Amino acid sequence: MGKGFGQPFEELVIEHGPAIFKYIVTLVRQKELAEDLYQEVLLSAYLAYPAVKEHSKCRSWFFTIAVNKCRDYWRKEKKSKLFWKEEVYSYSAFATTAPIPEEEVLHKFSAEQMAEKLNLLPDIYRKPIYLYYYQELTIGEIAQKSNLPMSTVKTRMKRAKERLRPKLQSLA
Repeated sequence: MGKGFGQPFEELVIEHGPAIFKYIVTLVRQKELAEDLYQEVLLSAYLAYPAVKEHSKCRSWFFTIAVNKCRDYWRKEKKSKLFWKEEVYSYSAFATTAPIPEEEVLHKFSAEQMAEKLNLLPDIYRKPIYLYYYQELTIGEIAQKSNLPMSTVKTRMKRAKERLRPKLQSLA
């Protein structure tokens, strides 16, 4: 497998694999998905391993591959937009199956309640959330439109979600 002057690939997986897997789990928060992504990371790392020049930096190299695999997955599946479905409308999963017209009324009512809760946020948090979820702008587009660094936009969105979470539990 990994011949040459560096550690064999198997040793690197044994040494760094558990940390990489835990990292992926924290990123995607689903064990089965993390297992799939971990396998993709190992495959990509194995295929690229012969080209690695500095074997002393393999740990950070593994983490970079892991982050990139997660980003690829999020781009494909648009998982970042599931916040609203998982957090806001999760209470509907516990409801009994209702006829279609009633579901439409419930959905409209919960969307109105969501808009009310969103309006309770300070403007600096409400604006990026609104642009991201309702106008479907990317974080980069929001940063450009708001004349802010991307890190500020991300921080404000994270804080907005943290502030919304307790308010949304009252909808359940």
